[in-house]
Amino acid sequence: MVLPDQNITMWGIALLLNGALIALAQRLPLLTRKGWVHAGILGTILWGCLGWRGWVAVVIYLVLGSLVTRLGFAQKQKQGLAEARGGRRGPANVWGSAFTGTVIALLIGAGIGSATLLLIGFAASFAAKLGDTFGSEIGKRWGRTTVLITTLHRVPAGTEGAVSLEGTLASAAGSLVMMLVMAGLSFVTTPTAMAVVAIVGLIATLLESLLGALAQERVHWLTNEIVNGLQTAWAAVLAMLVAIPLGLAG
Repeated sequence: MVLPDQNITMWGIALLLNGALIALAQRLPLLTRKGWVHAGILGTILWGCLGWRGWVAVVIYLVLGSLVTRLGFAQKQKQGLAEARGGRRGPANVWGSAFTGTVIALLIGAGIGSATLLLIGFAASFAAKLGDTFGSEIGKRWGRTTVLITTLHRVPAGTEGAVSLEGTLASAAGSLVMMLVMAGLSFVTTPTAMAVVAIVGLIATLLESLLGALAQERVHWLTNEIVNGLQTAWAAVLAMLVAIPLGLAG
């Protein structure tokens, strides 16, 4: 049980630590200046609700996602497939990736629902997003045959809804890696929960490609950031729905 004074102390530490770190991290080529400010807000919420483990989990996600974005970056720039701003993420990218996780963290911090079940959803949301980043960045650069997920017709790399064998394997690897991070931080603690997070992470990535193929170019407001938010949301919900009949709700 967290006592009120302990809770205040945790939020105070979160605010001071994130403020200091964001001030120092401005020069790192991971986020834009505004992106760092929003990352500081995100980090404060996560530390305040989940403690240092929630903060570390998302920092690791950010670092891994940024590193894989820079793989083959020069070649992706030549092909017009590289992320804008030299790969730096802005506020929309931060919240597109982490809004679902933030909502779940706030629910846990408020004591609403099963913390065990919500943590599975939290872990799955980031496993799905890292899987998507791995698949997209590696698939665009090293995918040999890129096909549209709905028709399996060959399309150029970078097409919305396009998949490749290499990219799909990378998505599975990204989801697995993020699951291992979450397991190492004790957010998921049983083999069954770990399997649910890793598998749902991959499924959510494939569903994101399906949405891209079916609707993204037809619906003007369906931006990449909104699609990312939807992907993490359905990953969290699907993981929790699967976890309940498996007796993982706590």
